[in-house]
Amino acid sequence: MTTARDLAIVALDIPAGKPVEQGDLSLALAGAEVFDLVEARALVLDGDRIVPNAQAPTGDRLLDEAAGALVRQEPYESVEDWLWRRGRGLSAAYVDDLERIGLTARPRGRRIPLLGGRAELVDSPARREAEDRWTAAEPVLLALASAAGIGDEPPVDTPELTTDTAATVLAAVGDAVMELEAVRQRKAIEDAAFDNVWRGY
Repeated sequence: MTTARDLAIVALDIPAGKPVEQGDLSLALAGAEVFDLVEARALVLDGDRIVPNAQAPTGDRLLDEAAGALVRQEPYESVEDWLWRRGRGLSAAYVDDLERIGLTARPRGRRIPLLGGRAELVDSPARREAEDRWTAAEPVLLALASAAGIGDEPPVDTPELTTDTAATVLAAVGDAVMELEAVRQRKAIEDAAFDNVWRGY
């Protein structure tokens, strides 16, 4: 299993009363894919630039799709640009993929939007592996989940989080999530102003 898939499983496994913003989760999943692709040696980071290596199949459909989507021309793509480009709709893609490979089940006759009506995880080795990583407080998984609004922040001084790669990716994810929240707040203010004008205030 990959960090991205484990993060998707963790997001589906949280209590129904604690919804996760799809956009935040999508950005965190795109960040998780960077970690997975570094581990698979499909890319290296040069500062904040994603430099692809020779592509080799990872055995994971979405991760192979991510590797195929890497920009292969200089000056290459920044981690931040990758998060916004790859992250678009990524949470829904992971939920669909979990269903496709039989890790979730939906009630018959209707599709359930991500974390709304909630696809339910079935008992599986993949779910237990994700739960084990979560219970063991695996720092990268916890940091990405925290950025998506799940759980508490892990200690920032752990060796896994102080590498150049981890610091670069997690900072980019955190900045992107904050930027997305700022966009939401602006939209809420604009919508409220429009409603006031509509009512004659």
